[in-house]
Amino acid sequence: MAQIYPLSEGTFTVGHDKQFTHFTVGQDVLNERPVGSLLVEVQPFLIVTNNDVIVIDTGLGFKNADGVLQIHDNIREHGYEPASVTKVLLSHLHKDHAGCLIFNDSSGLVHTTFPNAEYCIYRPEADYALEKGYPSYHPEEIEPLLSTLQVRWLDGETGTIDGYITYTHSGGHCPQHIVFLIEDGGDKIFYGGDEAPQLKQMKMRYVARYDHDGKKAMQLREQFSQEGRLNKWKFLFYHDVKCPVATLS
Repeated sequence: MAQIYPLSEGTFTVGHDKQFTHFTVGQDVLNERPVGSLLVEVQPFLIVTNNDVIVIDTGLGFKNADGVLQIHDNIREHGYEPASVTKVLLSHLHKDHAGCLIFNDSSGLVHTTFPNAEYCIYRPEADYALEKGYPSYHPEEIEPLLSTLQVRWLDGETGTIDGYITYTHSGGHCPQHIVFLIEDGGDKIFYGGDEAPQLKQMKMRYVARYDHDGKKAMQLREQFSQEGRLNKWKFLFYHDVKCPVATLS
């Protein structure tokens, strides 16, 4: 049975300017943030399967007061080392999902965040990210990784990674977004990234203005909800403040 560990970087508000600002629940007031601000968690996941130690999306890349990456600290809290990670699965390359592909040490040298992992990246998304750029994509945080030997390119509308991880091009939230289904023993773990970012969005029918194709994203959420209920998927919700992992009843 797979083990799932949320790796929260914290709660934030994000507005039309795509800037993520820390939000302290119980202290800060959402209505005092700019009009239209969304309240979100930024929450990668660590999944330990029979074959791999997997990180899904990498967060914003914040460091603690000692200069240590928060995602490294979070992983160590669960008894693993960053060097133990064997795969990094990336749903898309928006800065809040791919802001910690690499990091600079105290001397300014660039390192990959997970030195022994293969980074599984949808090739059309990488091409689109470098072409599109700011504010959603930060090419300078993507390009150094692409020049390493750690990238495992994913091609085609759907495919399988090592026989038990399926990826599928979805293209609702952004044009080249993909989703993942991990089947480990009897477990079926679904990660929809920003196609299925919060539990409440799986229960409501609406078009979100922040999606590239809002109607398609809405239809995808309905599709994933139906499939998930039928097949007893465990959903991972990257932006859910209260419920990072859930099954749908």
